[in-house]
Amino acid sequence: MASAVAWRIYMARIRRIVMLETPSPLAVRRTVSFCEAVHGGRQTVEGVSANRAGSPDEVQACWQKGHVAVCIDPHWTLLAAFRPDVVVDAILAKKNLGTGMHEAPLVIGLGPGFVAGQDVHMVIETNRGHHLGRIITDGCAEPNTGTPGAINGYTEQRVLRAPCDGEFKAECSIGDHIKKGDRIGTVASEMVQAPIEGVLRGLIRSATLVQTGLKIGDIDPRGDARFCHTISDKARAISGSVLEAILRVYN
Repeated sequence: MASAVAWRIYMARIRRIVMLETPSPLAVRRTVSFCEAVHGGRQTVEGVSANRAGSPDEVQACWQKGHVAVCIDPHWTLLAAFRPDVVVDAILAKKNLGTGMHEAPLVIGLGPGFVAGQDVHMVIETNRGHHLGRIITDGCAEPNTGTPGAINGYTEQRVLRAPCDGEFKAECSIGDHIKKGDRIGTVASEMVQAPIEGVLRGLIRSATLVQTGLKIGDIDPRGDARFCHTISDKARAISGSVLEAILRVYN
């Protein structure tokens, strides 16, 4: 979702974008996530490139090249250096981890955990359904349902979760066509199997330490590997609402 937001506002010619990441991002849909720049130094999503930056000067250099900047800064210490016009909390932690309206003139929170007018200026609804993408200026988003959105009738069945605590080791790659029961990898000594047939649309990085129940993969039953490399419908809807929210204030 965060990468879709960055992509959308970049395409709207808002180009001074810095994304603050953890040292070990837990993205599953890594082929469309700018956080991959943390590991490889650069990542391109639908024609927009992001580079890893380690200082404000390197961020400026990224911007001069026309790239999004990605910094390892889980505590948002760089905010003081940039004094941003807009802050978007796209952590999707389902709770507020400390974001406040003091962060910037416009602070936007994605999903549940934020109260518009109290924690942030605006909240974007992330729950699929009639209100997906709604901009909330008073109140909060719908509670987390805990159920993934349906694709071809599959919800929880299409999500791979860690069966135990430990190190995940992948035996398949994003884009692979898999069948029900195929071995995707292991967590510690526990095997991770595909519950349905389809394309492996997302998979957490191998050698990542995970906890029981963490989402580590995503199977797309539609079977089209091209979807692995494009932003989802839900992410596009949410990112469009973030852009609208920004333009409500700054246009």
